[in-house]
Amino acid sequence: MTSIRVAPTRAARALSLLRTIQYSHPPSCPCHANPSHHHHSPGSAHGLLSSLNASPARTSHRRNFATPIDASQQKEYAFEMAASSIRFGPGCTKEVGMDVKNLGAKKVMVVTDANVSKLDAMKQVREGLEREGVRFEVFEGVRVEPKDSSIREAIDFAKPHQPDAFVAVGGGSVIDTAKLMNLYISFPDADFLDFVNAPLGKGLPITSKLKPLIAVPTTAGTGSETTGTAIFDLVSKKSKTGIAHRNLKPTLGICDPLNTRTMPSAVHASSGLDVLCHSLESWTAIPYYERTPRPTNPINRPAYQGANPISDIFSLQALRSTVKYLPRAVRDPDDYEAQEQMLLAATLAGVGFGNAGVHLCHGMSYPISSQNPGYKHAGYAVGGSPIIPHGVSVAVTAPAVFKFTGASNPERHLAAAEAFGVDVSSVKKESAGEVLSEALAEFLAKLGDQPRGLKHLGFSRGDVDALVEGTIPQKRVLILAPELEVDAVETEREQLRTLFEDAMEY
Repeated sequence: MTSIRVAPTRAARALSLLRTIQYSHPPSCPCHANPSHHHHSPGSAHGLLSSLNASPARTSHRRNFATPIDASQQKEYAFEMAASSIRFGPGCTKEVGMDVKNLGAKKVMVVTDANVSKLDAMKQVREGLEREGVRFEVFEGVRVEPKDSSIREAIDFAKPHQPDAFVAVGGGSVIDTAKLMNLYISFPDADFLDFVNAPLGKGLPITSKLKPLIAVPTTAGTGSETTGTAIFDLVSKKSKTGIAHRNLKPTLGICDPLNTRTMPSAVHASSGLDVLCHSLESWTAIPYYERTPRPTNPINRPAYQGANPISDIFSLQALRSTVKYLPRAVRDPDDYEAQEQMLLAATLAGVGFGNAGVHLCHGMSYPISSQNPGYKHAGYAVGGSPIIPHGVSVAVTAPAVFKFTGASNPERHLAAAEAFGVDVSSVKKESAGEVLSEALAEFLAKLGDQPRGLKHLGFSRGDVDALVEGTIPQKRVLILAPELEVDAVETEREQLRTLFEDAMEY
């Protein structure tokens, strides 16, 4: 028998072609590459993968080997999972002193705000540190919905003390402030805008680990105890922004349901709405393998990567729990089961969106908060100053947002509507966004005392252009928004303008 040999040049070309296919497309199997290959329920493990891949179809690419690769157009091919260690259970705050001692810390900076400093959570932390003989200083000057000026004041307070660990006791504002105190005492020569998200800042990566940070949340909303994200209002730009990097995440989150029992009903509602949007936005974000550019170095892979099979599990469960337990937690201050489940939902959503990311509700919320025309939310007393709580600012656009994004992945939007109790068995795919929008509007209305659109916050159509301009720089989250034309600025502006107009009233 005569053996046939392939010429070396042809073999090399074949090998090159195989490598091109391997690295130009995300790994796939017949089931995952073809959403209709198998049919799985949205809640099953395979269903999550199938519904994720049911997003805009992957297209085949023919490469011109004479044309250099444009790295900025290469799609992502991997995702990472990062989250803080979490301890969950009633009464576990009393362990914080032992935790700090186990970390080998000698000088601790405890970060809180004026209200939380009077609560039992802070008493437990103080007693725990004293019991273990750990030296500590307390900074209680955190501002609710922090501004860059209050962040700078906190950093200036921490620098002379040079703590070797931080303990944050409070809501998302406290935990985020502690993250940034930790960052800037670890990089004392950095300019404040060096790490701030581009394009408002330079968006530099955090190149080394920071000092240990233990987060003790006293609200059930932000999930900041699990994430590498810190948000604040950059006053000069009339918009919120922040810093996002895995190295910012706390070392440990101590989630003690006893600490959330002191929340007023209005805070339960607002923080719970943040959980609602965290879960919905991360569940409907573009899939990770559609994000560009692919990082040239893994240190540049963003914390917000797009929906992925692991974040999906956390996000969908957080959504279901929020729909079930938030109305109960708001309605009855003695419903401790509902409060405990909402704290767990906030943490689950934190893991989900901390890796998948959020998109339009959050991107649009930042100028809503910072351009507040004078609205004061009932149940919030911040020195009598106007305030739109973060959860309110994200939820107020949600009905308009998910009506807009529905076409991107009808299956996902219908699965979300089903979590609200909607019978979707006979709903057409083209109606998915509208059905989810109506379910959201009904949920928000029944929750009570929520502004039903931007009009009820004091905004008018004359404010829309300024709100659009405050949203445009939020590229970190907007690139994850399905249906939004982020690469065509004028089209993007028009889409955002329409969304803000649609969000005026529901």
